[in-house]
Amino acid sequence: MREGLRSGLDYVNTATDLLQRVRSAHQTKGLFEAAEIQFWWSKPRRTDTIDQLFWFDDNGRPVAAVLVNDFGDGSSLLYEDPMIVVTVMPDASSDDVAHVVDRGLAHVAGLGIEAVELEVDQVDETMRSVLFDRGFEVKGDGLVECWLDAAARPAVTDLAEGYRLVSRQQVDSTPHHMNQPGGPDRASRLNQLSLYRSDLDLLIVDNEDSPAGYGMFWYDPVTATGVVEPMRTLDEHQQRGLARHILTSGVDRLAVAGAKRISIGYEPDNPASGHLYRSLGFEPHRQTDLVAGRVQPI
Repeated sequence: MREGLRSGLDYVNTATDLLQRVRSAHQTKGLFEAAEIQFWWSKPRRTDTIDQLFWFDDNGRPVAAVLVNDFGDGSSLLYEDPMIVVTVMPDASSDDVAHVVDRGLAHVAGLGIEAVELEVDQVDETMRSVLFDRGFEVKGDGLVECWLDAAARPAVTDLAEGYRLVSRQQVDSTPHHMNQPGGPDRASRLNQLSLYRSDLDLLIVDNEDSPAGYGMFWYDPVTATGVVEPMRTLDEHQQRGLARHILTSGVDRLAVAGAKRISIGYEPDNPASGHLYRSLGFEPHRQTDLVAGRVQPI
């Protein structure tokens, strides 16, 4: 493997290629989908312009990466320190994993970052052993990853009276519903991404056309995978079945687009989300731990 650095949208596109290769090689290995990395790009972060570390094979194809993202603005309920994504191909040896982790941590330290967090599969003994040998420790629960066979998707549920479902494609002349006051325009960032589709960016509005809930659905045609990221119902509109309607509508649109399997994740201490997803046929596949440690140049 030879190392290479990528930044900005070049990093996002290279990470997309790598994660699509991982998913195409194995249905379940690998903790992240390409769409998740792309969604992170929809909001500017201080790590957008740093050099991200990749490895490439003799044909120039990405085979591994250690990617750094900073959610220090409070946009993540899971991460406090900068987080890293360690990705290798499913057939990587334990020696390759150790090499990628060591070089990745050294690269991160060289960026001036002193501590990082990452998710690790609870049954990935190779990655856990490598990290624990380097002083990392379990900090808490990560996420529960669930999958749904698109062919077994539930019917779209009825929408409560006084609401209507629209897509960003229908209302693209208005500011994006995830914009924050005084913040950047999400739409301009989303439209830079290869996997974003405005017809799969769904929004429920009330009688005054104010947002009541939303869900963003991503279809990856390379892997025939659908991803739900993110979903939210505003507090004053909860307990009205809006999340169920958004989710069943989005899943149906993903299946029509060509998705064969659809993923969604939730925090273990959020039983309401877990109950909703399981009731619609999503099956828990794995749980991750949040692992944290300090990094030092090697």
